Amino acid sequence: MNSCELCCTVSTVKVAPTGETMKRANIKNATLVLGRNEFRDIILRIECHKTSTKYLMQDITIHKRFVKDGKACIQLPKQNLQIMISNCPPHQLAAFLKCLVVKQECGNQQKPISERARLLSELPRKFEEISPLCEKDVITVNNSRAEKAEAKGTATTPAGPAKKRLKRLRENSECSASEDAPQRKKLNITLNKTQLNHQQSKVLNAVLAGHNVFFTGSAGTGKSFLLRKIIGALPPESTFATASTGVAACHIGGTTLHQFAGIGSGNHPLPKCIELASRPARKQQWRKCRHLIVDEISMVDGDLFTKLEAIARAVKAKDKPFGGIQLIVCGDFLQLPPVTKPGEKRKFCFQSQAWNRCIQMTLELTQVKRQEDPVFIDVLQNIRIGRCSQDLCDRLTATAKHSIDRNGILATRLCTHKEDVDLLNQVHLKKLTGCARMYDAWDSDPNLVSVINSQCPVPHKLELRVGAQVMLAKNLDVQQGLVNGARGVVTGFGAGDAGLPIVKFMCGIEQTIRMERWAIRAGAGLILSRRQLPLKLAWAISIHKSQGMSLDCVEISLSRVFECGQAYVALSRARSIQGLRVLDFDKSCVRAHPDVLKFHHQLRREQRMMQTSIVDYADKENVRPFY
Repeated sequence: MNSCELCCTVSTVKVAPTGETMKRANIKNATLVLGRNEFRDIILRIECHKTSTKYLMQDITIHKRFVKDGKACIQLPKQNLQIMISNCPPHQLAAFLKCLVVKQECGNQQKPISERARLLSELPRKFEEISPLCEKDVITVNNSRAEKAEAKGTATTPAGPAKKRLKRLRENSECSASEDAPQRKKLNITLNKTQLNHQQSKVLNAVLAGHNVFFTGSAGTGKSFLLRKIIGALPPESTFATASTGVAACHIGGTTLHQFAGIGSGNHPLPKCIELASRPARKQQWRKCRHLIVDEISMVDGDLFTKLEAIARAVKAKDKPFGGIQLIVCGDFLQLPPVTKPGEKRKFCFQSQAWNRCIQMTLELTQVKRQEDPVFIDVLQNIRIGRCSQDLCDRLTATAKHSIDRNGILATRLCTHKEDVDLLNQVHLKKLTGCARMYDAWDSDPNLVSVINSQCPVPHKLELRVGAQVMLAKNLDVQQGLVNGARGVVTGFGAGDAGLPIVKFMCGIEQTIRMERWAIRAGAGLILSRRQLPLKLAWAISIHKSQGMSLDCVEISLSRVFECGQAYVALSRARSIQGLRVLDFDKSCVRAHPDVLKFHHQLRREQRMMQTSIVDYADKENVRPFY
């Protein structure tokens, strides 16, 4: 579906001048289409079954605060009308609204047609679907905005003579098509140039086709990126995003698997778990769920997966696999395994009876995006499957001499135990002589601070001093390199009571960091929030908390590795071998679980057989293979 068409639920509300609702109409399965009439005005057509209604998009106001939840509102003041959109895939809604805004601003550049000319016109009435956004539309709008802003002296340069302004505008239009052109904040619109590769597109298409999908891949292959795309492409009211850990759940804007299920620790017998999941609020959530996303599946115990499948069938009252819910499962079993008690036998999800019953397609991402050096990628791929030759051992041992600290930014040490992380960060912070600044988070429910702490990547209280090593905990500006995991050092504090920290990052940018908000879903429809600086101390971080991060300079101590896959997770956080320092490498720390290796080899063998059969069929029938 293109950006000019949208499937959603629509409510049209006729509002009296006094603000009272006069008439309301709800359409559940509506299709919105942007088009133009005979006068080139933008028209919004709402289609449902065989009926359609058209509205002129003139002097509109768009409210986009809840776009991430699949909701928006278009106000038409002249018609005393509000068009409320809901239950729409967020990415499609954002693209649709961007198309509407840009096309309308482009239309404002044209000479308006008078009411008299419209009345006397003999042009036949028509409705043509609007063309998709292109680079020309974006440049036109950006230049128009820049011209208005510079005329008022509110842009990055003051108002000046018309000739100089026009010269600057021409320069802007020439470079705005380039990806590395400087962009004005809150002024420029950009086309979304981030594309899925062939493998990622195959996964997304399988999901949209309704299949139960497990997709895997080594670290840095874009699993989290793809997962966010999938979440944005599914209807939000029936889609529930979960993960095995609180931090992983927060990264994708979801909740933990246990909280979604409503079964507490999950250690109760099956009848008790079904009883807990059948409580009114939880049961309603299970009933609404049509698409269930589970991230970091490697850390979910196999017995728990079997139990959840049985709970789904019982609560949904359907004897289909997982109660008829579409499963989208993501993770790498060669990374961190499920947590088990001493002496307890470990069981992975793929070893459960429910796995084969539920998962219809298994797809693997193999194109690594985090690292660019093929030699380093090869090192990591060998570590991932537990191989460690002498040559590989020598390469990693040699990194102990790497000097990776620069511009006052020290390497982040990855530790196996959380206690070591807390101790190292506090010891280094106390060594700094400057005055300490304390930043307290604002939490939506102070009584549930412990729940927020378990899922939010930033602490309730953050102490900083000049010279403190910090790490971004949220994407602020991807194009400039201010991403989750970006390293920096505090160089000062702003004036005033707020005293916001000024941080110099490894990418060269020095910027004042402002408060950001995290939404945390605590299950049963409860949404909590925390407002805090998107920073955390970065002298040290645990390997568990580093999952999903890309680090520019990282120092690793592997002497206390105690899990299969732990060394691989730590090493694969580094963007390059030049930004990596391994202090005490030993072959014994490189381990992969034999059950996972067997599953992995079987997966590869099945995929090769499937591709071979496709090629054989294509040769026999003289057709091109579809992959």
